Formats: sequence, structure tokens, C-alpha cells
Amino acid sequence: MPALSLGRERIGALAARLLPDALLLLIARLGIAATFFLSGRSKVDGWFTLTEGTFELFRTEYALPLLPPALAAYMAAGAEHLFPALLALGLATRLSAAALLGMTMVIQIFVYPDAWPTHLVWVGLLLPLIGRGGGDWSLDRILFPTPRRSGHQR
Repeated sequence: MPALSLGRERIGALAARLLPDALLLLIARLGIAATFFLSGRSKVDGWFTLTEGTFELFRTEYALPLLPPALAAYMAAGAEHLFPALLALGLATRLSAAALLGMTMVIQIFVYPDAWPTHLVWVGLLLPLIGRGGGDWSLDRILFPTPRRSGHQR
């Protein structure tokens, strides 16, 4: 069995070199940002004029308790543009990921409760960003450098 353990260690070391945390966090940032940004773009005409179809969706299918449909439509479209842009840049990564996680939870609970497999994928991309931040390849790291902890890659 020692040979098998040595093989796993080598594979693990190779994977860590080929897939650094910075790359994994960048892919998570861009993947979830694209998902939300494209959804936001589908709600607007031109730069930021909400379509009548968007207002209708928020009156019917996306209706939320306690929020007027028009306000919810503007809030959702704004969030789906702002937070993905910040994530793509790696700026305010934890805040942006947390905001999109909150949005995901609202969608899961109030809009599409049967879409949990999709939402679980989104959560799987957002939680590492909340926990680890944007990584070495982010504006957060450039603008707000933090000292490294020994034994822990960020």
C-alpha cells in the first residue's frame, strides 16, 4: 500500500501545481458572474431599460412577498449587472458573492423551489468565493493585500 499512497501524493501535488487556487477561484468568479449577468441582460433593452416582459414576470411568475413587482424587477436587474461585474474583476468578491447567494436563496425559496439542482451548483461556486475571496488573480488581492498564512494557499 505505500506505493499507492506515494502515487496519490504525486497526483495531488501535480494537481495543485496545474490547478492553483487562483485559477479555481477565477473560474468560479467568471462562471457564476456569466450566469447572473446573462440573466440580467435578458431583463433589459439597451443599456438599462427594463422590458415590459420583465415587469410582467415580476408581477406573475417571479412575484415576491413584501416587495412591489416593479421594485423587485429593478433590484434584480441591477444586482444581476453590478455583482457579476464586480466578481469578474475580483473586486468586493465576498460581498458580491454573498449578495448573489442571497438572491439565489430568494429564487430557490420563493420562485423556483424545484430548481434546487441548479441552485446547488450556483451555491457551490459562491461559497468558496465567500470563504476564500477572489484569489491571487483579483483586484481585491492587488488593492487590499493580506499577509499569507503558512500552509494555506489563497
